[in-house]
Amino acid sequence: MKLDARIPDGPLEGKWDKARFELKLVNPANKRKFEVIVVGTGLAGASAAASLAELGYNVKVFCIQDSPRRAHSIAAQGGINAAKNYPNDGDSVRRLFYDTVKGGDYRAREANVYRLAQVSNAIIDHCVAQGVPFARDYGGTLDNRSFGGAQVSRTFYARGQTGQQLLLGAYSSLMRQVGMGSVKVFSRREMMDVVVVDGAARGIVVRDLVTGKIESHAAHAVLLCTGGYGNTFFLSTNANSCNVGAAWVSYKRGAAFANPCFTQIHPTCIPVSGEHQSKLTLMSESLRNDGRVWVPKNAGDRRSPAEIPERDRDYYLERIYPSFGNLVPRDVASRAAKRMIDEGRGVGKTGLAVYLDFADSLKRQGEAVIKEKYGNLFDMYHHLTDENPYKVPMRIYPAVHYAMGGLWVDYNLMTTIPGLFCLGEANFSDHGGNRLGASALMQGLADGYFIIPYTLGGYFGGAKLPKVDTSHPAFAPAEAGVRDRMGKLLSIKGKRTPASFHKELGKLMWDNCGMSRNAKGLSEALARIPKIREEFWKNVSVTGSGDLFNQTLERAHRVADYLEFAELLVRDALERKESCGGHFREESQTPDNEAKRDDANFCHVAAWEHAGPGKDPVLHKEPLKFENIHLAQRNYA
Repeated sequence: MKLDARIPDGPLEGKWDKARFELKLVNPANKRKFEVIVVGTGLAGASAAASLAELGYNVKVFCIQDSPRRAHSIAAQGGINAAKNYPNDGDSVRRLFYDTVKGGDYRAREANVYRLAQVSNAIIDHCVAQGVPFARDYGGTLDNRSFGGAQVSRTFYARGQTGQQLLLGAYSSLMRQVGMGSVKVFSRREMMDVVVVDGAARGIVVRDLVTGKIESHAAHAVLLCTGGYGNTFFLSTNANSCNVGAAWVSYKRGAAFANPCFTQIHPTCIPVSGEHQSKLTLMSESLRNDGRVWVPKNAGDRRSPAEIPERDRDYYLERIYPSFGNLVPRDVASRAAKRMIDEGRGVGKTGLAVYLDFADSLKRQGEAVIKEKYGNLFDMYHHLTDENPYKVPMRIYPAVHYAMGGLWVDYNLMTTIPGLFCLGEANFSDHGGNRLGASALMQGLADGYFIIPYTLGGYFGGAKLPKVDTSHPAFAPAEAGVRDRMGKLLSIKGKRTPASFHKELGKLMWDNCGMSRNAKGLSEALARIPKIREEFWKNVSVTGSGDLFNQTLERAHRVADYLEFAELLVRDALERKESCGGHFREESQTPDNEAKRDDANFCHVAAWEHAGPGKDPVLHKEPLKFENIHLAQRNYA
């Protein structure tokens, strides 16, 4: 395997313009001859499908939900970044680029991040034209708020439901193309395999989750827009249907998997309340604009927050990081919360929480203003905890949220399998070791609306792609492999549910490869995971049949993938003997307990190649070159 990032030469500011000019074009009339498969209908998938269909391509869209508009992007709350500089507070494309590279702890490609910042402003214009109801100030101008890792206000938002509103904009564009006959939507389908013909991706195998039928679909290219792998940890902020399956089968077909250990821990989640939970609920990072994070100064102080006077409170983020205060990046805020709890200063019944307090903002701005900004978030918190955040502080604790790692892609968003592209959270390309808040929506829409329409055309214009349909000999064995796996899961007749295995794996991953990692714990996890996997294939209980709606079978299939992928994630974390962003190795930290990078040995992308069943994966390294930003220890004080 050879990693060729295909980054254009020349000045950083001109790389994307140069790339677009040099990419081959497809005649408008010829675009109708190409078929494109898009897997996933979140912001990346819906925007890509709508844009490509608008250009004239024939698009097939596959979504695991009952409707494209129920993709997990609807769960994004706080906002989307862009370098518009409407507040006139010093923002620019260059500053957004710098903040993103620094926020990712210098483990992302400069060229990709700069392109992301470049197209960010066009995203806002496009979404406004679609009718996305961004918040506006009293004069009618689009409003902005701040997010972690930045000292400017560049985040556009629609209360606490920005992802939902942006997805409705993309969904409306998508459905317009459905109505025109350019897009065909296949809902309640789960991708089970990618079909490779003559070295190029030419189709997929899916399972109809309602009927159980195995289907094959052919195309000239496949776009994976399937999100991240946070549910490997069992408890995460991801919807239960989010999974690693599509990316994982692509890895086993030859697509390199990059930086799997880069998993984001989000600092503002509602704490775990008991063993009954199957997921966690996120409270938007935007709340840290007006909420102050604190714990009691003294360990073991179990008084209610109203009984703790100011002199006995530690607003620790404001104390440790005076320049950024409560708006430090997510990884920094998460580790700081963990330190407070490790010191015995956690709050609530479990002690596994810190306070996010709005008393000062409510006093200064009034309840009506706070309700206008965050009303639905406050309602959600009240509904889930039976506590009124207008009256008492919220309790928050870090949880698994986002995957910075993903399939390796070049500058054109193509994986190491020609014709297999990967967009949004499913790829690794833009966030390094930590994602800044409000940048996920930016990346998904940048990839779908403004990057893939150029780069996919460049691939079609330069590739010889003979006609392939589902009668090609490559499809039958792929379908047979899927049926064999489903049949094997159904035949085991064990005594443990898939959920019990998932929960066991998740606890092991959180304890040994969560917010804090060390060689001993990672080695223990690496030894334990194969044993859990072995028991799974001997003792899992999958009831029912594969020929109809069967959620237990769905769950078992996904847990089987997690049990394989988790080993790669831990292996990557053990191999990377440095701390950077969300990957915190206890052996590599500063005297102030901050992440300490090792640029001499780890300033690279770790791209793993599947070597075959039972064999150790092969590590390839893509060096990261920083020609426009000086490598430095991150400092948010």
